[in-house]
Amino acid sequence: MRTDRALHGWLVVDKPLGLSLQPGRRARSPQTGTKVGHAGTLDPLATGVLPIAIGEATKTTAYVMAGRKRYRFRIRWGVARSTDDREGEIIDESSSRPCRAAIEAILPRFVGTIWQVPPAYSAIKVNGRRAYALARQDAPPCCPQG
Repeated sequence: MRTDRALHGWLVVDKPLGLSLQPGRRARSPQTGTKVGHAGTLDPLATGVLPIAIGEATKTTAYVMAGRKRYRFRIRWGVARSTDDREGEIIDESSSRPCRAAIEAILPRFVGTIWQVPPAYSAIKVNGRRAYALARQDAPPCCPQG
């Protein structure tokens, strides 16, 4: 006979492209009411590590979020999109490409503490709703609705 016991700890998920809240929803236990939180991005376009806190571990999420982070990304030079991500409509193109020396010269500006202004199409909450949902709600018909 199996008895449900509360789980407490961290689950590290390799979040593939296209998933958002699904890993956290799967970790939540409706029978026990176990709390679940995350320390990463829920953006469906983001891939990589999504740390999920379960039970009492949710109390440590702030410490994980305050830790050092490293990001890897892929760049497509010469294209600007309406949503600042790969889903948006291409709104500008350029054949200009930076040389290696120009890229290396600017990289130090991206090291250390950086105060960012989240783009309109981000997962940050504005008045209780995701910014990307608000932006897509108000987007002109030419832009992707999501």
